[in-house]
Amino acid sequence: MTDAVVAGGGLAGLVAARHLAEAGLDVTVFEERDDVGGRVRTARADGYTFDRGFQVIFSAYPAVQRELDVEALSPRPFTPGATIARPNHRSVLSDPLRKPTAAPQTVFNREVRTADKLRLFRLQRELADRDPEAILDGGGTTIADYLGRKGFSKRFVERFAAPFYGGITLDRSLGTDSAVFEYTYKMLSEGEIFVPADGMQAMPEQLADRAVAAGATIETGRAVTGVRGEGDEATVEVGSETLTADAAVVATDPATATELTAVDGIPTDALGCVTQYFSLPTSMAPKTGKRIVLNAADERPNTVAPLSAVASEYAPEGMELYSATFLGIPEEDDETLASEVREAVGSWYPEASFGDLELLRTDRVPFAQFPQPPGFRDSLPDPDAPAGPVALAGDYTRWSSIQGALESGRVAADLLA
Repeated sequence: MTDAVVAGGGLAGLVAARHLAEAGLDVTVFEERDDVGGRVRTARADGYTFDRGFQVIFSAYPAVQRELDVEALSPRPFTPGATIARPNHRSVLSDPLRKPTAAPQTVFNREVRTADKLRLFRLQRELADRDPEAILDGGGTTIADYLGRKGFSKRFVERFAAPFYGGITLDRSLGTDSAVFEYTYKMLSEGEIFVPADGMQAMPEQLADRAVAAGATIETGRAVTGVRGEGDEATVEVGSETLTADAAVVATDPATATELTAVDGIPTDALGCVTQYFSLPTSMAPKTGKRIVLNAADERPNTVAPLSAVASEYAPEGMELYSATFLGIPEEDDETLASEVREAVGSWYPEASFGDLELLRTDRVPFAQFPQPPGFRDSLPDPDAPAGPVALAGDYTRWSSIQGALESGRVAADLLA
């Protein structure tokens, strides 16, 4: 018999394991894959770093500050704001208080009206003193309706909010709960978005190291196939082995968690995306700076990110790496999508040459997030929903984000420690 078993070595499971170990429990994590990370993964080839889909870390997330040593990740931050792009036209929208050098570009940005800029500033001040958890408990309307009620113009919504928050929520229609908008806007106003110098998988690897340092054991290549809580014991099946534990955490993907626990309400509907990675010789690269580029004309692709401009470690010397993200899972093949990317960026940067823009990799991610319509949190399962000393840990108990995953691991551990 052991003290605690954690099923799943993603962000939530690793955080849960660390906190349980720090509470003095003998903890074993079983992860089906050969490495940790769950949906957060990084691959490398020919000097390039490819994260699984375009993902970033919000430095202001409370759980990021609590669970991670951010400086040890060697953060490579994006410049606040974004470049709004459409054929033959680009403009910058930034926060002049955080990036004073961008103030002139923002002030003279004709894509976003002065009244909308003032509304953004007022909203920033309005959210500054609000508790993040209280924000998540609010909401109840769509982002689109929320922005309308706040007086934002149709032009602002179509040219900035739809592509920018469409990238965050994977929903360009802005049908996501407005609480997600308020929460993430507060975090953007108070911190940075960044990628680690070694890629996004450096985050779960650090979490794993911290869990092991606290006394947990992590076994990869071993899948939990059954969990049953009864009385004050949990029975866990790992392949042909049956373990008895004082506590168990189910921190698997939503579908597997549903199979293991039979808990109702775990969201298994999915929002997906396709991210393509391209290389271009530095000598031919357009001047994007370190800002995300938003497609203000249509959603194909929704955004382009100059990854190596942000993190030089992502590409070999003399080359640049870009990612282009499509929302949903388009039916077109990789080369067709790549042609759309070349056509789009060529229209945004007509002064540049993209003849050598080479497609390196395509990641199709069927389950990147779960849908978060107004009031979605009311239907999410409680962490203590399984019978016996079994707890759920996953962003599907909080909200679909890195913050939600990290926080859920701590909550699950607190229930069982």
